[in-house]
Amino acid sequence: MIRVRFAPSPTGALHIGGARTALFNWLYARNQGGKFILRIEDTDQQRSTLEANKAIFHGLEWLGLDWDEGPNVDGDYGPYYQTQRLEIHQKHAQQLLEEGKAYYCFCSPEELDKKRKAAADRKEAPRYDGTCRKLSQEEIKKKLESGIPKVIRFILPPEGETIVGDIVRGKVVFKNDLLDDFVILKSDGFPTYNFACVLDDHLMEISHVIRGDDHLSNTPRQILLYKAFGWNLPKFAHIPMILGKDKARLSKRHGATSVIDYSAMGYLPEAVLNYIAKLGWGCGDQEVFSREELIQKFTLKSITKSSAVFDVDKLNWLNGKYIRQILPERLFTLCEPLLIEAYGNHDVEYLKKVVSAFHDRLVLIPDIVSLSTYFFQDVTEYDPGGVEKYFKTDKAKKVLETLKEKLAGLEPFTRESIEPVFKELAKELDVKLGMIIHPCRLALTGTLDSPPMYDVVELLGKEKVGLRLEKALSSLL
Repeated sequence: MIRVRFAPSPTGALHIGGARTALFNWLYARNQGGKFILRIEDTDQQRSTLEANKAIFHGLEWLGLDWDEGPNVDGDYGPYYQTQRLEIHQKHAQQLLEEGKAYYCFCSPEELDKKRKAAADRKEAPRYDGTCRKLSQEEIKKKLESGIPKVIRFILPPEGETIVGDIVRGKVVFKNDLLDDFVILKSDGFPTYNFACVLDDHLMEISHVIRGDDHLSNTPRQILLYKAFGWNLPKFAHIPMILGKDKARLSKRHGATSVIDYSAMGYLPEAVLNYIAKLGWGCGDQEVFSREELIQKFTLKSITKSSAVFDVDKLNWLNGKYIRQILPERLFTLCEPLLIEAYGNHDVEYLKKVVSAFHDRLVLIPDIVSLSTYFFQDVTEYDPGGVEKYFKTDKAKKVLETLKEKLAGLEPFTRESIEPVFKELAKELDVKLGMIIHPCRLALTGTLDSPPMYDVVELLGKEKVGLRLEKALSSLL
């Protein structure tokens, strides 16, 4: 059984990098008919919060990444919060102590800081020097009885190599002499990350550890722990980090990094899901994938080694494509509250027609507000370039006057009857149709870009069209 996990620390909202890790795990589980487990690594008591925990759930649910085991879902391998597994962690730390594979360390934070500074002065990597490994049993007993704060350190082999066989990166070799006896259980009884994740991954029977390559340096320590317990290793796949366009690691300075931020900014979850799937993974030249296609085509071997670059322009392009695919009813549900907030209450059918007019023009959902202003407010100014090009021609006044006259008497005032008026006027004045449409668009919207002209005229209605054409004519005087 393929069993993978996403194990976030609840110290903040679900960011894009974490969402990509969750997605790759979820896709692999679904592709292989396996299980996707959510485990909350909340042992950082200072930074873990209930709000962050809820934000992680919210982000995953918004993206549609459901978990087969984890919080709020039954499973045989729980608990799925690490703080509820402390007895398990402490028991296994004691086992390593009894087997001589770990030892108590009584060095104070001040002493450790001095050791780090001394190593820096010698231009060496800050490594624990193994002071407490040399303590006799009698010394250890005395220190324990005196209640001196202690941690438990894992004994690393002083020489040799630890090899990580990584599905994405291939063979990665680490020299053991560059590692040190790291802490596995802190003085407060809580496990460190490297220790807890090894125990929990093994006991939850995780088959593949798929995570960001910032964890690659942790892997040799974890492999040595697996070997110390005599456990089989899972398969590792370290996925490339995500960079901004400046090639620096993606952060808040590149814009929103929280998944829910993107929701608030007007992105569709399927567009964000599609986009982050392409960050470090690909399938030929295909850019747009349905959820089913992603599941069908995803493989770990298709993950790239090189860092992925987050490009907002590309995400925007993709979001626009997805908006054009969604049902009108869903688009209206997303746009209606924004329009009401901006322009007050209006007839629902009118709002639906406005939203429909922009269905193929929106890039972000909130764009509906700025694009549709002229459907709710009078035109107060005209595009300067448009004025020069379309209002200052020798036929502009004649075009607008004739349109005003013909449209004023038109019945019914529908697109089907409006279109012939424009075409007949173009023939009558012996000009191209564009020389009728463009001045009218400028007069009715104040812009050079709008939905199809006949739809705009119909939607504004006879009264507004007449008033705006009159206003435009007065500006020509």
